[in-house]
Amino acid sequence: MPEAPGKVHILFDGNCNFCSRWVMFLISRDGYDRFRFSASQLPAAKTILEKYRVTDQVVDTFILIEDDHVYARSAGVLRIFKNLPGLWPALYIFRIVPPFFRDAIYNFIARNRYKWFGKREACFVPDEEMKSKFL
Repeated sequence: MPEAPGKVHILFDGNCNFCSRWVMFLISRDGYDRFRFSASQLPAAKTILEKYRVTDQVVDTFILIEDDHVYARSAGVLRIFKNLPGLWPALYIFRIVPPFFRDAIYNFIARNRYKWFGKREACFVPDEEMKSKFL
């Protein structure tokens, strides 16, 4: 699967309501049309994970791929902020916080996401208008 230059691929939990809302938030703010999404449960995401040799420990998390580099957990979230227009890139300053601390916060939210926001029975499916944003 060839990658478009300048595109940022985001793999997310398609069954997670919080993750799906996060994707909708990003689509509405993707002024540069850089983001492409796939639910990690789908074949397109599995192909990407194999290509980048992403381990099983990372598969159950948010993953961002930019310029052939894989960013997981808080590193991926910070890269998203860096790629958004407006003032959002200012949040990239939090990269100075040690990853073990950032990822501890990320992991706490990830562990509780179904309890706090719920879980879908089926994977998130984009409507016709958004289909071009999905792999």
